[in-house]
Amino acid sequence: MTSATPTAMSFNHNGDLPSPTDKHVEDSLSSHDSEQAPQSPPAFPEGGWQAWVTVLGGSMILFCTFGTVQSFGVYQDFYTRVYLSGYATSDVSWIGSVQTFLLFAGGLPAGKLFDEGYFHHCIGFGSLIYLFSVFMLSLAQPHNYYQVFLAQGIGMGLGMGLLFLPAISVTSHYFRRRRTAAMGVVLAGSSLGAVIYPIMLNNLFNGKAGFGWGVRAAAFIDLGLLLTANLVMKTRLPSRRERPDCKPVDIVSILTDFGYWLCMIGAVFAFFGLFIPFFYLQLFAELHGLPSKLAFYAIPIMNASSLFGRTVPNFLADYYGPFNVMIPCTLISAGIMFLMFAATSVSGTVLFGISYGFFSGGFISLITPAAASYSRDINEIGTRIGLASFMIGFALLTGAPIAGALVQVHGQYVWWRPLVFASVVVFFGAVCLVWSRHVLSKRKGTQIL
Repeated sequence: MTSATPTAMSFNHNGDLPSPTDKHVEDSLSSHDSEQAPQSPPAFPEGGWQAWVTVLGGSMILFCTFGTVQSFGVYQDFYTRVYLSGYATSDVSWIGSVQTFLLFAGGLPAGKLFDEGYFHHCIGFGSLIYLFSVFMLSLAQPHNYYQVFLAQGIGMGLGMGLLFLPAISVTSHYFRRRRTAAMGVVLAGSSLGAVIYPIMLNNLFNGKAGFGWGVRAAAFIDLGLLLTANLVMKTRLPSRRERPDCKPVDIVSILTDFGYWLCMIGAVFAFFGLFIPFFYLQLFAELHGLPSKLAFYAIPIMNASSLFGRTVPNFLADYYGPFNVMIPCTLISAGIMFLMFAATSVSGTVLFGISYGFFSGGFISLITPAAASYSRDINEIGTRIGLASFMIGFALLTGAPIAGALVQVHGQYVWWRPLVFASVVVFFGAVCLVWSRHVLSKRKGTQIL
């Protein structure tokens, strides 16, 4: 590989959630790389104390950031019924959507800063902004929408955007052969947070502690985890600015790559609908008369299943290719969406949560390596994934509010409207991904994609 490999490798897990299937990209680029320079890539430690504590630190950051994003269904339910009860469901959805948008869209500038050697600046300032905003959220008064929106939507979202991708990317400084195991630990952090936070917040919000101290309890956990992560995480490979021989990325070729844009369009449409159950399942269960204790566990069940969905399909993709595993996961997710109508009983809620969590998790974890598969040069990987993350952010910004506007008709909840919308857009996204895979297959002359 070229001397530019270290930074490109540090980028190749940018994007939504990373996957160990990047070796497909590396294999497709290896001959191109070897022609450009005789230098060997620096040896990867494949373990050791510093490597694993950096992985642990990344897992802690994902616990606090993406784990919180996937717990927004708790806030959606509590705000809609109690804290912001005078506001429409779609208005409440904008809080979580803006937060999620900033987490993903922040990947574009944060990825650039990471590549230029500002890793510790990103996670340091990101931690400060995020923690300040969480504590400010705990002071927000009932029925003051702007206070909640500024603290949770804008403030926490900006902090997450600086933290998320650098925390993921730095792990690949230490692992190549064992990156699958390392990324599995990092991924586990987000799903673990998405299980623990909903259980804790539901019990605190609806108990004696109330909203303020419930949010503060989460903030103190975040404080401990983010402080630890900042202290233990370290980079290892030289930044882009320390390698003057690193050639610039050909932006024009990326922007005119038809197959890549098909993949991005497919991802955007899929993400329009994919997170709607994560936002609305608890509210749906509550309004259909399920016991509060069960409704409180609906989102943790789905997120626990998503933990396996973000790891097991990745191992399969190592052998069969990210597109070949991701497309079935996307199609099945579109179909399973209708099972949410059955989440009006204990068994129906559990069945939907487990099945949807698993297959949607498979799509979420594999879209990143699928987009990276289009890279003609290893230096393009970071740019392609950063651009994909930015575009996905816009889908997440608007998907849940659209569903919120569809679900309420003259003050009544009409659930078939948002669920049909979500299923149709996810299915259309899958069709675009099938077309994108066909284009890539013709280009590379293989079906293992």
